[in-house]
Amino acid sequence: MAHWVTLIIAGLFETAFAACLGKAKSASGAAAFYWYAGFLICLTISMVLLVKASKHLPIGTAYAVWTGIGAVGTAIVGMVFFKESADFWRVFFLATLIGSIIGLKAVSE
Repeated sequence: MAHWVTLIIAGLFETAFAACLGKAKSASGAAAFYWYAGFLICLTISMVLLVKASKHLPIGTAYAVWTGIGAVGTAIVGMVFFKESADFWRVFFLATLIGSIIGLKAVSE
């Protein structure tokens, strides 16, 4: 179970590095530098945790779950903080992605 927790945390850091990129895009000067630094830190942590989790979980499942968490998390961050669309179909397909991630976890190991 600890390996799954590690993988989930890695996915959350993937969401964080994508959010940092989004903020850096609209920042300038020192602020942009700090957002890019945050991106690099979150990217490094995410990758290290993914490697650690994938030593104990099937790589195909680990990678799919990691990217799924990152995709769903980034889409939610985009809707909440970047005022991206939250229409019915977008939320519907994010929900199906979450269901797929849960399904992968259920049939793995």
